[in-house]
Amino acid sequence: MREDKKGISRRNFTKKSAMALAGLPLVRLEGDFLRPKIAANDAIEVHLFSKHLQFLDYNEMSAAAAEIGFNGLDLTVRPKGHILPEKVKEDLPVAVAAMKKYGLTPKMMTTNVWDIEDAGQSEVLKTASSLGFKYYRTGWLSYPEDIAIDESLAQYAAQAKNLEDLNKELGLIGCYQNHAGNHVGAPIWDLPTIFSKTNGEFLGCQYDIRHAVVEGGKSWELDLRRIQSYIKSIVIKDFKWGMKGDSWEPINTPLGEGMVDFNRYFSLLKKYKINVPISLHLEYDLGGAEHGATKISMDKKEVFAKMKKDLIFLREAWAKAE
Repeated sequence: MREDKKGISRRNFTKKSAMALAGLPLVRLEGDFLRPKIAANDAIEVHLFSKHLQFLDYNEMSAAAAEIGFNGLDLTVRPKGHILPEKVKEDLPVAVAAMKKYGLTPKMMTTNVWDIEDAGQSEVLKTASSLGFKYYRTGWLSYPEDIAIDESLAQYAAQAKNLEDLNKELGLIGCYQNHAGNHVGAPIWDLPTIFSKTNGEFLGCQYDIRHAVVEGGKSWELDLRRIQSYIKSIVIKDFKWGMKGDSWEPINTPLGEGMVDFNRYFSLLKKYKINVPISLHLEYDLGGAEHGATKISMDKKEVFAKMKKDLIFLREAWAKAE
């Protein structure tokens, strides 16, 4: 087993970190020692997708993410999220105050925003802007069966331009996630057409390597090359193919245990000079936390340990990639 500079194996380090974390009373954690333990020369900024901590309140969520070592949270501000859109003016400032208390940067959020004609969606962006957020994931789009795909793309391109105009006014960057399945952007080549009327500064792609490999197989590198100039943030997660019943399905895994070639991926990101905020997702078994459950069946100490393990893998893989 590879030893780090202090002679402690990664497995033992992760185990010791998890044990130390498990013994801390989250609701009472305070002070500078809670600030994210990020080295000054660390090259990446990692935010934990808050969907996986929806079994905690704002203070507990922020304390846990800070102690594990994240730079911030990718806060869910959407239906069934940590912040409900209809309560954004009341609840988002409270969540941000909790994050700042534990040294977390309120920079990223995940929303269902796309249509700026919707007053509720616009309010989410205006409130987030006033609180210092810079990046948000937009809502997903689909192709109506009764409209030609080219026609839909033209419509979405016009909407993207309107959304970018509002983003510019508010100082926000919208990020559309490529998601496997019958979604707009699952074939990554949809997205440059949708972004064609924008200037590429305030609206772009939240590139998800897991979904890109599911859809692209061995051609994901071409997809990355095509979309690289539009990437504003990225999602990190892993998977492998497996049988579910009588069919092959993507099975989500911890980082490094699936099919994503992180060394090659991170090498290409460095080649293209892409260094943007990262949202870390854990979609494998977390006792329901992987699905955003408000009550989980797994001990939270074990959940935190898995988060720590993936974060360590991510930072080490980035550092090793050339």
